[in-house]
Amino acid sequence: MKEDVLIQIQEVGPRDGLQNEKVILDTESKIKLIDLLVDAGLKRIESTSFVSPKHVPQLEDAEKVTKIIMSKKNNVNYSTLVPNVIGAQRALQSGAKNLSVFVSASEAHNQANVNMSIKQSLSQLRDIAKKAHESKSGLRAYIVTAFGCPYQGTVPEKTVIEICNQLVDMGVQEISLGDTTGMANPDQVSHMIKNILNLLENEVKLAVHFHDTRGMGLANVYSAFKSGIRIFDASIGGIGGCPFAPGATGNVATEDIVHMFTSMGYNTGINLDKLLEANRFLQKKLDKHLPAYMGKAEAIWKIINRNSNMQYIKI
Repeated sequence: MKEDVLIQIQEVGPRDGLQNEKVILDTESKIKLIDLLVDAGLKRIESTSFVSPKHVPQLEDAEKVTKIIMSKKNNVNYSTLVPNVIGAQRALQSGAKNLSVFVSASEAHNQANVNMSIKQSLSQLRDIAKKAHESKSGLRAYIVTAFGCPYQGTVPEKTVIEICNQLVDMGVQEISLGDTTGMANPDQVSHMIKNILNLLENEVKLAVHFHDTRGMGLANVYSAFKSGIRIFDASIGGIGGCPFAPGATGNVATEDIVHMFTSMGYNTGINLDKLLEANRFLQKKLDKHLPAYMGKAEAIWKIINRNSNMQYIKI
């Protein structure tokens, strides 16, 4: 095990994953899913979003979910997505200690998503950041469509960097670059990350958030890793998608990222067998096959685990 490198997974399935599912899980099932993820070793979980139930009914129980998980004393960093100041107030009143905010790097997508310009969104984010600082809450920011937009196509890297600088000025502690509709390629990922890491202050962490729409999710994760990233957003089962981004499919699956890094000898602190248990639970609740490759290959994984003569080749 390459102990000097720790891979951190930000699990977004309970939020980004469930928000795009036709089957709406009840609160008890959501808590059970989160508990299974915690049992697998995940220490960072985005549990829900305080969006309008009118637009995202899948997460209408945000207050209930937040109050229940925040009552657990398990040393897990739970975060919740807030779209505006009202959402931030609801989250804080429910006991949330870590807020996540978002802005698009594409004017067209930002308008479609929140009916505001990027400038207007950043102004609103400053108000949310102020509330987060006053309440001593953690603050994470997503820059969505950072690698391309389904509406306008190419997104200038310069725009992404300018938004990063403004988020740093607000006191954001972590920035996640989002590939909302899976348009990124490994070379693009490497180039952008290296440029942004050169600009960010040391105290601001950089993460990546890839969707697997075009089958390049894991390739992009590896490219980001080789470029210095150690924090990766992922969704159990590979579920997810953005309701306001045509063609967006699920996030790169947590199981697949954990398997890839584990097979290369890196430490994730996550038990893959227990992740697959969460996969089975979710598959049953959603009543469908999930996109995660490891969920489909579970039988082979178990054979490899049992047979000491079958080992991964370490280079």
